[in-house]
Amino acid sequence: MEHGSVTDSTSSTFSIMEEDHTLANSVRFVLNQDPRVAFCGYSIPHPADKKVNIRVQTTGDPAKDVMKDALQDLMVMGQHVRGTFDKAVADFKSNMPAEQMDVDSNHQ
Repeated sequence: MEHGSVTDSTSSTFSIMEEDHTLANSVRFVLNQDPRVAFCGYSIPHPADKKVNIRVQTTGDPAKDVMKDALQDLMVMGQHVRGTFDKAVADFKSNMPAEQMDVDSNHQ
């Protein structure tokens, strides 16, 4: 949900339901790397609410477009991390003899 001025598209607050600091801080980090962003911050209105508000003010581009780009960049970063992790696990397993692998943590 976007809250902003109808006449000024460069400033908006985006409310994201069912999220917390994990997503909000990651989005804030990515947004603050963008040279089009003049200000970005987030708040959680109440600890009992699973909702974050992310405020974006840009240097001229519509805040909605900058937010969309940041979320796409964050998704690409997550895919890269996941791919790197999966490759490292596969490499580790392929270099370790099967008899040394403890696949059953209950077996002792």
